[in-house]
Amino acid sequence: MQIHLIAVALAIAAYAPSALAGAAPADNRPTAYVAKLHPLNTKVTGLKTTGEAKFSLSGDALAITIKVEKLPPDIMHLQHFHGFKDNRDASCPTEAADKNGDGIIDLIETESASGTTMVPFHDDPVSMEIVRDTYPKASADGSYEYEETVSLKNLSGAFAKAFDDKELDLERRVVFIHGVLPTTKLPESVATLGTIPAQVTLPIACGKIEREHHD
Repeated sequence: MQIHLIAVALAIAAYAPSALAGAAPADNRPTAYVAKLHPLNTKVTGLKTTGEAKFSLSGDALAITIKVEKLPPDIMHLQHFHGFKDNRDASCPTEAADKNGDGIIDLIETESASGTTMVPFHDDPVSMEIVRDTYPKASADGSYEYEETVSLKNLSGAFAKAFDDKELDLERRVVFIHGVLPTTKLPESVATLGTIPAQVTLPIACGKIEREHHD
């Protein structure tokens, strides 16, 4: 297949853009991937959180830009891409993901459609540290813009170490935005990870990452 041939050629070039399942366009414009974020759990937030996550590759530089609005204001929001360790296609959860029927799609209920938390988008994505206090904070008007540029080689290496040599494979992943106000009352049926409050991990927006095609 053409993609595999491109991936091999790029791997020889000393960094790992094959992990993104694409090559730079012939006109030398950066390769770009975009996730259009749509709202989740609007009954909890009372908001329709929307936005866009963009991943632009130029050489070894992977620029990550995430813009979100209509967020619960004045709090930090976790954001990551999720996916499957066996590289199956991930998708955003539908209402059918609410297996316990409490009217809320919690983090654990997203796993059947979306897989597991993989790469965090805070001040150091290459660290692969999910628990960190440097995720973006929404402004008083409920918005933020996140920008970070990382070495694709370094991120691919860290990802491979964390997930047994699997590739980033962006087109098989989804981006989640998490978090509601700490005062939000949630039923005990809303599951979370470990001792992290469910208000912190509750998904409020999701988008499938897709290759951006130029005309």
